[in-house]
Amino acid sequence: MEKVRPTVKSPLAAAAFFLGALAPALAGDVPPWSERVLHSPIDLAEIAAAPMEERIARLKQRGEQLFTGKFIRADGAGRPLATQAIIPTKRRRPAHQDFQRLAGLDANACASCHHEPVIGGGASFTANVFVSEGFESADFDTTDPQFSNERGSTALHGSGLIELLAREMTHDLQALRDDALERARRTGTAQVARLTSKGVSFGAVTANPDGSLDISAIEGIDPDLVLRPFSQKGVFGSLRQFSINALNSHHGIQAVERFGATWTGTPDFDADEVPDEIGAADISALVAFQATLPAPSRKTDLPEAWREAAARGETLFAETGCTGCHIPALPLASTVFHDPGPLETAGTLRTDDVDEPLAIDLGVLAFVRALPRDANGHVLVPLFGDLKRHRIADTREPTLGNELLGQRFVDRDVFITAELWGVGATAPYGHRADLTSLDEIIRAHAGEATASSEAYMALADDDRQAIIAFLRSLDIPE
Repeated sequence: MEKVRPTVKSPLAAAAFFLGALAPALAGDVPPWSERVLHSPIDLAEIAAAPMEERIARLKQRGEQLFTGKFIRADGAGRPLATQAIIPTKRRRPAHQDFQRLAGLDANACASCHHEPVIGGGASFTANVFVSEGFESADFDTTDPQFSNERGSTALHGSGLIELLAREMTHDLQALRDDALERARRTGTAQVARLTSKGVSFGAVTANPDGSLDISAIEGIDPDLVLRPFSQKGVFGSLRQFSINALNSHHGIQAVERFGATWTGTPDFDADEVPDEIGAADISALVAFQATLPAPSRKTDLPEAWREAAARGETLFAETGCTGCHIPALPLASTVFHDPGPLETAGTLRTDDVDEPLAIDLGVLAFVRALPRDANGHVLVPLFGDLKRHRIADTREPTLGNELLGQRFVDRDVFITAELWGVGATAPYGHRADLTSLDEIIRAHAGEATASSEAYMALADDDRQAIIAFLRSLDIPE
């Protein structure tokens, strides 16, 4: 069947389009004791017309209900004839059990895996998930690492600022590429573009007069030069993509904009007898909740000995070369978060589908107002990261490269730099959440991080402890 995109415009009209099929089932008042999470959908048009502070507050309230609510069968929980894949894919047969630790279902709520130290945070090893390569081969029921990778849950605090940084950097890199293509066409000679944004280098691309590109020197990013800052492999470009994938994979809640009739030809792709499970407006609320989670900060109530050690440790952290990847702060020009964003892909609501995306100005939030600004007035986001992928394992130290299954064409020993701004509150560590201490995870760094790891190990014990004191001062406040 030919797949067509909705012709409806305006986020608000699009929301109505996607939610329209729900109206008959949701008629009447919902009793206050209802176990349902997905009942009366929000009025996105009304919320979008409200003043910014009220708009954010109402979206956050609904988003938190969705994030913490425990989905039940009446909501659409379960996907008996659909896999966890990001592309709508039928199962060969219904799963023997609805809930299982492998291909899911493995959680009733988003907060089941994102709750430490507070809602939206990460989780311990007990909440690990199993992920496939991500496309359509996700119908498995084995822990064999050839079929799935075990992953720890990452904290989502500050993710709105992270996505905004990724959007701006993507724009910069693609503009450099496009400029090189124009120069090559105009001059008739090959042109090299050095791909750098916000001080982070992603290698280079060579543009040829015939319009072709030599992408062999690109580093740490996909050839399309789109930064995808979410997941430990850096393969999801937006909170909207991340949320739609997770809802289907972990809960069996299928978003209309990907699994509905527009793309699959049926309102009940997973055959659980609940059509049109979650509409565009509620996805926007879920995105808004995550995007407005406060950024991690630093502990302020430390004893003097800890403060002194942390200050010395921060200096040593830089001197050992750790800030080469864990950059203390990146500048952000605009704090306005649009949903859907400019980099959404097929199967996710896109800006072309709406007249005007929903705008959420993170700049009105207290935690953003408290961040420092550079000489250009740009917000300095203290993420301790670079949004770039790096090879961090080798034959000498394979700990962080022990997966057997590639994900979204990213090599098994390549991961996106972990943002450290809340690392003091996110133990245990590593992509499998099986390294118990900060000392262990630093020692496990190899590949591109070998020099920094060896420099750390060469320090005196007091100096290593100072670095740990610094890292443990980077906190997600309770």
